[in-house]
Amino acid sequence: MIPFLDLKKINERYKDEIKASFDKVIDSGWYIMGNELEQFEREFSTYCQTKFCIGVGNGLDALTLTLKAWKIMGLIDDGDEVIVPSNTFIASVLAISECNLTPVLVDADPNNFNIDVSKIAQKITSKTKVILPVHLYGQLAPMKEICKLAEDYDLLVLEDCAQAHGAMIDGKKAGSWGHAGAFSFYPGKNLGALGDAGAITTSDEKLKEIVSALRSYGSHIKYEHIYKGVNSRLDEIQAAILRVKLKYIDEDIKDRQRVARYYIDNINNDLVKLPEWEYEESHVFHLFVIKTSEREKLSEYLLENGVQTQKHYPKFVNEQVAYAEIDHENEVRAICDDILSLPISPILTESEQKHVVNLINNWSN
Repeated sequence: MIPFLDLKKINERYKDEIKASFDKVIDSGWYIMGNELEQFEREFSTYCQTKFCIGVGNGLDALTLTLKAWKIMGLIDDGDEVIVPSNTFIASVLAISECNLTPVLVDADPNNFNIDVSKIAQKITSKTKVILPVHLYGQLAPMKEICKLAEDYDLLVLEDCAQAHGAMIDGKKAGSWGHAGAFSFYPGKNLGALGDAGAITTSDEKLKEIVSALRSYGSHIKYEHIYKGVNSRLDEIQAAILRVKLKYIDEDIKDRQRVARYYIDNINNDLVKLPEWEYEESHVFHLFVIKTSEREKLSEYLLENGVQTQKHYPKFVNEQVAYAEIDHENEVRAICDDILSLPISPILTESEQKHVVNLINNWSN
C-alpha cells in the first residue's frame, strides 16, 4: 500500500537529530519561551524574509491573534469584513468569526484553486478591511495583484501560509508579501512539528509586540497583563524539532517538486486534469490535486490497487453547517466535486511514483 502520507517514514530521516534536540531541551530545564523558541523565531523570520517571527500554538491561533492585534491597534473593528476564498480549510474562516469580523467569500480560480483575484474588487465595500488570501495546496495566490488591490483600497493583507512554507514568486516568499503571514506546523505540513505549532511572520514591530503579549495571557512581564490574551505558546520541544527540520526544507521542497514534475510529465489520461504550475518556485506541492468528473470511481480504483488518496476539500466553507448562514453561491462546483489529492512527499520512491502514474494512465471509466 502506498499511503497518502507516511509521517513515520518522513520523520525517521531526522530521528537522531530530533532525539538530540529533545535531550538538549530536557537537560536545559527550560520548556516554555526559552532559547530554542528564540532561535527558531530568528531563523524562520530570516527564511521568510521578514523582520519578525512569533511562535504560537497552531495555525488557527496565528490567524486569530493577528486579527485581534489589528483590532487592538485600531485598524479593524467588530463587524468589519474580511475577504477570504470559499475554497479553503475552515480555519481560515474560523479565525475571522472568532474576532467578531464578517467573512466575505470569493470564488476560487478553477485552474489553480486559489482565490480568483478578478472577483475580489466587486466584493469590497466600505466595511472591508482585510484580504485573507490562502496559498492553497502550496501554491502562492496571485500576490502582486492582491497587494495592488489592497494598496488601492487601503486594506490589510493577512496571508494564510499554512500549506506554503518556502513558496515564492520573484524571490519573494510566502509570509512576506502581506502585512502578516500565518503559518501552521501541524505534523503533516511541509515543515511539520511533532504536535501542534504555528507562527506569525511580519515586519511590523508594533504588531509583533502585541501578538507576543497576546500569546502569553496578554503579558510581556509576569503578572502584568496589558491585554486580554490567551495561552498559545510554541513550546521549546516543538521549536527545537522545527529548527532541525527547517535546515532541510528547501531540499524537501525540491523533492516534492520533482515528484510533481514526474506526475505532470507522465500522467496522460483524458479523464484527468492536472494542476497548473506557472512559476517553478511558486508551488511547493504540499498537495498534488487533480480533477476528474469520476472522482469516486478513480479513488476506489486506486485504493483497490494499493494507492491511498484524499479530498481537499469536499465542501465549500458555506456548505459546512457552522457557516450555513453565509449567503454565497459557489459558481465553480468542480473545485469541490472533482478534486482528488494524490500521494506526494519527499520520500515517495520512483517505483511508487511510477505505480501511481501507470494506474491512472490505464484507468478508464
